[in-house]
Amino acid sequence: MQGRSIRFAEVAGQLSQAARLRGLEVPSYRSPPKLTGVQRTIRRRGGNSAVAIRLRDRPWSAVLSDMIEGVVVANRLDGAKADSARAALWLAVDSSDEQAA
Repeated sequence: MQGRSIRFAEVAGQLSQAARLRGLEVPSYRSPPKLTGVQRTIRRRGGNSAVAIRLRDRPWSAVLSDMIEGVVVANRLDGAKADSARAALWLAVDSSDEQAA
């Protein structure tokens, strides 16, 4: 689990950087959600958003998807803007995985 936590933190940093480059709000990330039985939550307070994601017993791709969707939801994106942001954020994560290999 420690390896996953470290990867989670690294990806959070990569997604934050990619979001900032696109002028998007960067949510904070934490794990696990405080609510029992959910995979992801998002909380907004003032101008800040926090995304909490369950890491245990889930495929890594589901965790990544929740992290990316957290940026989309935090910025209230929809339609073409949401699709464009998702594509850019997935590319940022995929590019970093290729460099690590």
